[in-house]
Amino acid sequence: MIVDEEFLSKLRRSFSLNLYEVKLWTALLSRGVSTAGELSDIADVPRSRTYDVLESLERKGFVIVKPEKPIKYMAISPHEVLDRVKKRLHEKAETQSKRLEDLHSSEILNELALLYKQGIEPMQPTDFSGALKGRHNLYDHLSLIIKEAEKTISLMTTEEGIIRKARSLKPLLEKAKARKVSIKIAAPVTDKTKDILAKFKNIAEIKDSSNNKGRFCIVDGKQIVFMLMDDEDVHPAYDIGMWVNTPFFATAINKMFDNTWKGLKSF
Repeated sequence: MIVDEEFLSKLRRSFSLNLYEVKLWTALLSRGVSTAGELSDIADVPRSRTYDVLESLERKGFVIVKPEKPIKYMAISPHEVLDRVKKRLHEKAETQSKRLEDLHSSEILNELALLYKQGIEPMQPTDFSGALKGRHNLYDHLSLIIKEAEKTISLMTTEEGIIRKARSLKPLLEKAKARKVSIKIAAPVTDKTKDILAKFKNIAEIKDSSNNKGRFCIVDGKQIVFMLMDDEDVHPAYDIGMWVNTPFFATAINKMFDNTWKGLKSF
């Protein structure tokens, strides 16, 4: 059985399986019931690994072991597997969320906060900077500085960028607005973004930046996160940005933003 590599990759991402697991699972699905040796040959997985990988699939609820000689494995309906995976992920997330919620009122968090405070005090201004690799990390840090905003947020982004921010940052910007933070958003106004930008109108002043390509966020004239790559050309996993927390640099960039802002057309 030959299975397309792209299809296997999608399965790995969707079901959180490794390569040997998806190979053996799809091989078993194609057979219904089979021995480990047969599956090893079909899936091109080393026999030395086949048994432990099939045991892993059994624990995860993907296969059933038939107590025969030789031992055989039976496939489970993909629809049932999907329901099982969803249920287990939900249970795991609930358990983890409860564990983290309990930390809010624990001595552990107080001790961690004390360690952080002791470590921050002797730091130099140059220490308040860092590289951010991967779009997930970029948005995590954008979320952090937006949560810390007290006065202003100035945001410039791209067409795809404003669509992403509507999904991940809009609730945080709404909370910032409720704290009386002044918010400016410069983003391209296109057929693709008009409806998205309309959702921001009650929380931010918006202008069309179709002729100004850039991705950055400035908070309170002190912190800035800026992206180094064109998001049209880079895969999200390889997106790169920088974070700096220094009024000297952030104020200069903020002034440049304000000068550009004056020449933009309001949405």
